[in-house]
Amino acid sequence: MQTSVDFESNIFIPFLPDAAQVNPTVYGAELAFWLSRQLAQRGMMTSYPQREDWGWFIEYRTEDDYEYWLCCANREGVQNKWRCYLEPKAKSMFGRNKAPAEGAQPLLDTLRNVLTEEAGISNVTWE
Repeated sequence: MQTSVDFESNIFIPFLPDAAQVNPTVYGAELAFWLSRQLAQRGMMTSYPQREDWGWFIEYRTEDDYEYWLCCANREGVQNKWRCYLEPKAKSMFGRNKAPAEGAQPLLDTLRNVLTEEAGISNVTWE
C-alpha cells in the first residue's frame, strides 16, 4: 500500500520569513491548508492543519473512529519539494490498536486525485 508521496511545486513556497515559521527552513503550512480545503471540496473532511516541529498535519477520522494524520512538509533544505505521508494513530496511550492503513484508503485516493488534477504540481512519486 502506497502511503507516502513526493512532489514538486512552487505553489506552497512560504510567504512569511523563516522567523515566522515553526522551525527555520521547515515549511508546510500553505500546503496543509490547501490540502485541507481541496479534500473538503471533494467531501473528505479533515481537521484544520496543526503544526509540529517537523512540519504540519491534518487529522482524518473514519466512521470506525480510527484516526490518521496526513503529514506534510518540505524536503529538507528545499522550498519547492514536498512530502506527504500517512501516519495511522493508536487508540490507546501505549500504541495498541493502531489504525489500519487500509482504513485511510479513501483519503489517499482523494489525495492522489487532488495532486493529479493540480497543474502546478509535478514529478509526483508514490511509495
